[in-house]
Amino acid sequence: MGITTRVIGESKEQAIPLDALKVGIRLPCDVFIKDRAVMKQVFNKGTIFTNIAKDTLKSKGITEVYIQKGDASALETYYKQDSRRESVLDDPVAFKNYSFAKEQHHQIDKSLILPGTELPFSIYLASKLEYKPLIEASEKSPVKIPDIRLVEGDFVIKKSDIDLYNQYINSLLSTQQVPEAEKNKIKSIAIRENSKILMKSLLDDPRSGENIKKSQEVVNSMIDNIIENKDFIYDMLSLRNYDYYTYTHCVNVSVLAIGLGLDLGLKRSEIENLGTGAMLHDIGKGLIPHEVLNKQGKLDDTEYRIIQNHVIEGEKLMKERKDIHEDSLIPLVQHHEKLTGKGYPYKLSGKDIKLLGRITAIADCYDALTTQRPYKPAFTPFYALQVIARDRGDYDPELLRLFVKMLGKVK
Repeated sequence: MGITTRVIGESKEQAIPLDALKVGIRLPCDVFIKDRAVMKQVFNKGTIFTNIAKDTLKSKGITEVYIQKGDASALETYYKQDSRRESVLDDPVAFKNYSFAKEQHHQIDKSLILPGTELPFSIYLASKLEYKPLIEASEKSPVKIPDIRLVEGDFVIKKSDIDLYNQYINSLLSTQQVPEAEKNKIKSIAIRENSKILMKSLLDDPRSGENIKKSQEVVNSMIDNIIENKDFIYDMLSLRNYDYYTYTHCVNVSVLAIGLGLDLGLKRSEIENLGTGAMLHDIGKGLIPHEVLNKQGKLDDTEYRIIQNHVIEGEKLMKERKDIHEDSLIPLVQHHEKLTGKGYPYKLSGKDIKLLGRITAIADCYDALTTQRPYKPAFTPFYALQVIARDRGDYDPELLRLFVKMLGKVK
């Protein structure tokens, strides 16, 4: 292609014009920007680069990005690919089929698929808008699996196999195949996976009183786990998914909110209300049509209003519940409000937005930015925090400072 790159002195980085990054093509390596002479990663290898990402960087005055010198050889093949060849925006029919298939599957944590264990269910690989069999198994024909954890893409199972997966992850807690040093990590991930299963059920049936009650139980398990060891918070977060799953997002927001609540020294009862409200903050999306919820690209005004309505719908659902503390409604109702009054649904501002709402707003925005979607790349933690901080006045600055400190170990 003849793109000129520039080596920076004796550094390990190589400069590339921003315009050389190809829209719609997966990046062949990690990509960095220079921030006051310090290299900061902004995109992960495998991210589909979009016009939204390009415009965001240009708005910050960035005209060139950087890669590691060792990744330079990957550029030649990358430059030969046609722009937007992999972009979901170019094929609405493929995206519609993908959205339907996505609703029939459940994303699982590949780190729990331990080599040598027997699986009584099939695993599929979600990649490039397709679901392809990776491991074919059943209760009658279980399969002892090799190590497949390094395979790129999301691992998913059929909804009908969720109970079998639940049994499998719980069996890992007592199996001798898990080294003693890994048991606490497995326990943390198991709590997260069980929470995701619960949230998927709730989004499928948001009026299920039994599952709403169970949400309080899993939140208490999360709190106990993080109190036992603060570092367990990193094991309980899903950080590297290739696509956005509302149920995973709900669990991540709850974990982040609980961690921040603990750092603030909130009472146990306050953290329980915070964690429960954060877990249920998007429950109203269970009533939003999938064709709107999963739409690629920009929503029109009508669709945007429908999406915004998930807060009101969630509030109506939870107000019917006598076993949910009224303070658990605060994260649900206020997670899209901004201190400047530019949020929704009630355009609250300043002190009218309560502490639990302010915490959840930061957690919600951060997790949304760091999760990849078909039409938007996942921002790295650093860049996501830069975006949140850029919206000066929208978020509580003191809470944001503590949030950044809490995420110090997240890469």
